[in-house]
Amino acid sequence: MKELKHKAGFVNIIGNPNVGKSTLMNAFIGEKLSIITSKAQTTRHRILGIVNGDDFQVILSDTPGIIKPAYEMQNAMMDFVKSAFEDADVLLYMVEIGEKALKDEAFFKKIQNSKIPVLLLLNKIDTTEQRFLEEQIQHWQEELPRAEIHPISALENFNVKEVFNRILELLPEAHPFYPKDQLTDKPERFFVNETIREKILMHYKKEIPYSVEVETEEFLEDEKIIRIRSVIMVERDTQKGIIIGHKGSALKRVGVEARKDLEKFFDKQVHIELYVKVNKNWRSNSNQLKRFGYQ
Repeated sequence: MKELKHKAGFVNIIGNPNVGKSTLMNAFIGEKLSIITSKAQTTRHRILGIVNGDDFQVILSDTPGIIKPAYEMQNAMMDFVKSAFEDADVLLYMVEIGEKALKDEAFFKKIQNSKIPVLLLLNKIDTTEQRFLEEQIQHWQEELPRAEIHPISALENFNVKEVFNRILELLPEAHPFYPKDQLTDKPERFFVNETIREKILMHYKKEIPYSVEVETEEFLEDEKIIRIRSVIMVERDTQKGIIIGHKGSALKRVGVEARKDLEKFFDKQVHIELYVKVNKNWRSNSNQLKRFGYQ
């Protein structure tokens, strides 16, 4: 009997902000690992999601959207993207209908010169007409002649399975890199922090969401309940008042919505306490960035 061949490798997803990278990764995995909002820079870290089968292990990597950094934290975010080029077996370059290029020319040249397989995923095709889609495909064929182009809709799950099957064909034969029951490389506290941050991105405007970091100080789990205590860090006193809201109403809403999502994620009752602290200029402080996992 012929021995079953096992495939395993890293599949890294890159692109500009708001192209739907997190939606695609969650669709591949069947779990909500990456938070999703309509705001740019929702993803700040490089998040691994692991899809296991009897004869494969696909390690997906969702990276921050490519931007031109304005402060130290954004520099660290772009370092996560650079690392995605270094260990990829397959590169997914995700664009949406109407896009013409990456916001960083150096990254785009890396894709053009890539020695590994590149799948260009033209996302959100459910929002356009056939003629414009054909024009877009022709444009990207000229820009990246060595890339395979796959029109998809990550939100509608159109062509997602076909892309995943193509990834499996391209992966090298290898033993699993992670235990077969592992879903991600991140600890529970990371997903608590990200879920809270997602609610802040959804409900606060202007600079507030981008000035926030979340740190979970306590995560205690027993058979029936998980007890969580998390701190929301802001950069200024005025931001603290906005996060808390009138008589604590805004903070309470964040807590209630985060608790509901976390109960689904952990499949267990959750009790969550939220506090707000001022941590001045943390986004430009290398010691603070290291503390929050950016370096």
